Amino acid sequence: MFGFNRVASAAAFSLALFSGAASAETVTVTDITGREVQVNVPVERVILGEGRQIYFTAALDTDAPFKRVVGWRDDFKKADLDGYNIYLEKFPEMAKIPTFGGMKDGTFDIEQAVALKPDVIIMNTEAKSATEESGYIEKLAKVGIPLVYIDFREKPMQHTDQSMRIIGKLFGKEARAEEFVTFHDEQLARVTDVLARAGGIDKPVVFMERAGGYSDDCCMSFGDENFGKMVEIAGGVNMAKDIIPGTFGTVNPEQIIASNPDQVIVTGSNWELYVPGGKWVGVGPGADAATAMKKLAVLMQRPAFTGVKAVEEGNVHAIWHQFYNSPYQFVAVQQIAKWLHPDLFKDLDPDATFKELHERFLPVAYHTGYFASLKAGL
Repeated sequence: MFGFNRVASAAAFSLALFSGAASAETVTVTDITGREVQVNVPVERVILGEGRQIYFTAALDTDAPFKRVVGWRDDFKKADLDGYNIYLEKFPEMAKIPTFGGMKDGTFDIEQAVALKPDVIIMNTEAKSATEESGYIEKLAKVGIPLVYIDFREKPMQHTDQSMRIIGKLFGKEARAEEFVTFHDEQLARVTDVLARAGGIDKPVVFMERAGGYSDDCCMSFGDENFGKMVEIAGGVNMAKDIIPGTFGTVNPEQIIASNPDQVIVTGSNWELYVPGGKWVGVGPGADAATAMKKLAVLMQRPAFTGVKAVEEGNVHAIWHQFYNSPYQFVAVQQIAKWLHPDLFKDLDPDATFKELHERFLPVAYHTGYFASLKAGL
């Protein structure tokens, strides 16, 4: 287990005391699961149940994205090494933030969390069952620490706006959160409005492979949510929609061959710390396009993709995996739409959209590398 840096946490606590909380008020926040939670806002000390929650923290506390974070899970560096290093270069103090394991895998240390004296713990909804079974909510309530659930993973297309508004309320950044939500919805409309005007378009069948090459198994995918839902919004048919009953699951090679998808999209990231030298496609900020395309082509040599239409015609693409767990997924919808319907979206530039997002809301500069394609010109 990863232990807390008690010196760092003590220093952060002293700073919080010095800054004062005279303007704090107790409000009732309805979290994404419908729980009503009393929280003193704006919160000054936050534990993030997942390190990648910095994706939303940075969009609200743009000038100082780590100022409230007194502890976080250790996944940001492991799951998004390139993104982590970009933030680390600008905010080296983040390396001193205490880290811990997760609720879901049973490595969260509640005593150490309590020692950090957080004003709130923000958890993803997928940790809810484990949190309830362990009795953590009641244990935390006894020492006056509220826990609030948000969701950018289980049903992101349904819950992103609400989750951003919840966090905006917690941070005292309601106006900033609303600005982000407006931008999010406007950018989604650049896809949905065009498709609505186009009417009865042909919808290609798309196989979304989750983390292709991360392991030798084939093949993880998405049901009618997350990237599966993004495909549908972007004007495609999610191949695994009727195969996988929940958000995540697997399909076997025979199902892929039988479905003969028109398009294949593989999610990837820099997972060198998880699977050193793995076959995964390392798309993400600053990724090398040539390397990504080479690894993507190798993945298509697996038996599951033998003779599949998408492979034969070169309609094979890779997209940054972390879109599945962040409020930035509208960028992914734009890119998927452009791959599926290049004529309809020839003037849409997802890289420009993501760059604008960085310039308006994020504290780090934009780096290309989030997408790769075996199709020339895409």
